[in-house]
Amino acid sequence: MTQFSLKTDSLAYSLHGAAQAIVAVREGTALPQALARIFAHYDTTPQARGAIQDLSYLSMRKLGVADGLLGLLANKPPQPAVLHGLLTCALSLLLDNTNPAYDDFTVVNQAVEAAAADPEMSHAKGVVNAILRRFLRERASLLPQAEKTPAGTWNYPTWWIDRLKGAYPDQWQAILQAGNAPPPLTLRVNRRKSTVAAYLQTLTAQGVGARQVGPDAVRLDKPTPVAQIPGFADGLVSVQDAAAQMAAPLLDVHDGMVVLDACAAPGGKTGHLLECADIDLVALDHDPKRLRRIEENLRRLQLNATLKAGDARGDDTNAGWWDGKQFDRILADVPCTASGIVRRHPDIRWLRRKTDTAQLTTLSSQILDNLWQMLKPDGKLLLVTCSLWPQESEEQAAAFAQRNQALRLPAPGQLLPTASAETDHDGLFYALFQKTGP
Repeated sequence: MTQFSLKTDSLAYSLHGAAQAIVAVREGTALPQALARIFAHYDTTPQARGAIQDLSYLSMRKLGVADGLLGLLANKPPQPAVLHGLLTCALSLLLDNTNPAYDDFTVVNQAVEAAAADPEMSHAKGVVNAILRRFLRERASLLPQAEKTPAGTWNYPTWWIDRLKGAYPDQWQAILQAGNAPPPLTLRVNRRKSTVAAYLQTLTAQGVGARQVGPDAVRLDKPTPVAQIPGFADGLVSVQDAAAQMAAPLLDVHDGMVVLDACAAPGGKTGHLLECADIDLVALDHDPKRLRRIEENLRRLQLNATLKAGDARGDDTNAGWWDGKQFDRILADVPCTASGIVRRHPDIRWLRRKTDTAQLTTLSSQILDNLWQMLKPDGKLLLVTCSLWPQESEEQAAAFAQRNQALRLPAPGQLLPTASAETDHDGLFYALFQKTGP
């Protein structure tokens, strides 16, 4: 972006960067990876990266209505793709009436400047100006038209909305609304180093508002960059959603146990397990690069685990990482569509396809059956997914128990995402099993 002579602290710069991220998501790249590529390619400031990221995530949450508006405002889809992305980002800012960071004039002016600075879009700066100004003039009539479709109303694909209606006929609207809300910043206090009460006192002394939302969980009143969170660098706390913090206590680990954390990256639950007891833990992930994330987290927490790169599905894939010795406890955070964490990853709703659920359910069932043979008699396996689709959660759990004659123990089951003052967590599913035979 610097080659276009845009100032890094300008909205035009952020709009241009976010527009490229939107293009990448439409082409099938997850938003975090798209942003990482943009940041690696351009020499920019931390402040500019934060602004580009915030605008990209906002645009993902407004994509349905923004696309609907562009269909009304333009005779044909704007080309090139980055122009379409720029208009999407600008419209998202103009639609953001909860806490607008810029006035309407500034958004339009900076969008035109972003287009003018890019050789790919400079021919269309007049188009950008005309489309955005027309929206401002006719907002009252255009918005109701764009919101006539389910995607325009809720900012989700229609198939996603229909599936939620079928699975949760009484809660589907609340689920969609929770998914569109910005997520809280929830921390897990490292019980080896402090307590929730003591950490809350530390925050109060530094003028940081927060409240307890779980046994080890603290939610900050205002999201803060991790580098500025008191005690984060020293391993006093970790960032982890309140629902995800249920995993380690449910698995019921005790000193001396041998534990497998399958599909472990990025290591949030790995760290929590090690904070709960002195255990011999193996953290497994199929991607060696993702294991580095676990290593970094454990180093910060001053904890140790055996990191293994391998496939949890079985057959010949166990070779090289499993020595044949069974585990006392297994955490199976299996692959899923991640439909329960869209408020943290709003791009997921646009990346997923209807067929993904069946494919991921099959993969996860293979992983679960393979892990079961690695569990000691009387041992426990905890199935975790961050999915809302019953095929991946309750139906998966029931089928697994029947196939393996597994004893199902009490566990929360399906947690629906919620965003309120009292409860604020992602949508996760928990099923706990005990092995009664060899």
